[in-house]
Amino acid sequence: MTARTRAVPASSLLPRLWLALAALIFVSLTLAAHAQERTVRVGYQKYGTLVLLKGRGTLEPRLKALGYRVQWSEFPSGPPLMEALNAGAVDFGSAGETPPIFAQAASDALAYVAHEPAAPEGEAILVPKASPIQSVADLRGKKVALNKGSNVHYLLVRAIEAAGLSLSDITPVYLAPADARAAFERGAVDAWVIWDPYFAAAEAGGNARVLADGTGLVPNHQFYLSSKTFAAENGPALDAIVAAIAEVDAWAEDNTDAVAKELAPSVGIPAPILSVALKRQTYGIRPLDEAVTKEQQRIADTFHGLKLVPKTVDIAGAVRKPGS
Repeated sequence: MTARTRAVPASSLLPRLWLALAALIFVSLTLAAHAQERTVRVGYQKYGTLVLLKGRGTLEPRLKALGYRVQWSEFPSGPPLMEALNAGAVDFGSAGETPPIFAQAASDALAYVAHEPAAPEGEAILVPKASPIQSVADLRGKKVALNKGSNVHYLLVRAIEAAGLSLSDITPVYLAPADARAAFERGAVDAWVIWDPYFAAAEAGGNARVLADGTGLVPNHQFYLSSKTFAAENGPALDAIVAAIAEVDAWAEDNTDAVAKELAPSVGIPAPILSVALKRQTYGIRPLDEAVTKEQQRIADTFHGLKLVPKTVDIAGAVRKPGS
């Protein structure tokens, strides 16, 4: 006997066809949505408002509503983060006063988006407790460790100028914070210029004495920066990032102990030490005004005059106007 194939009625095929078509449409729409979704690449450091923003997860829903997803990248300090911004590897990040200036000297890519108020007590020149060095003037002929191109670079310049010295009177030793601390603790350098929370950790270690902090010398602003291209093409997204930072700032200012507990695991510094640093930090993100812009220009001109940056840079021309 020959097996016969029973015909399937067309009416029974229709539901299957509709299901297959619906699935195809769903997949197509999903792929199209993902294709249209853009990415904001945020560079952050282990300490600061951006790492707190990352941990709390409040930026993602704000940007998702605008058709963006967020990609986070960690950097050890401001200078490499600014290099990445210049190279187009990230779209947004933060740094102290000096790294953006060095980056501007290398490229015209950066835009200043906003800043935090001055926090001069958040950075300092440290010496060992038993050191005979009692004043900045005593640094003549000494080895001083610092992160080249960081915010503390300007603190060192201003401090030695105020003491009647120049950079040629000392021996700068350019080291990243971890290497600088090791050199400081084994006596390979005579002084260390450093920012919080490493500053607070060194104090807590028991063998560091503050020779001078930024009070009366430098403002120590924190800047938020983007690329000019990203700022020009993604204004609403940039405004959403600033708004998210403002929310975190407002919470953090009144909850420093809670912030310290939240940051301690990622920073690798105990919460009580972080609390000290956070209480020296300032809060309240805002656009750059004329006074802050002029102060940043003064820093840029100082480094150009010292031939530490190869050309003059224009700060005002790189400041993003709110809403633009």
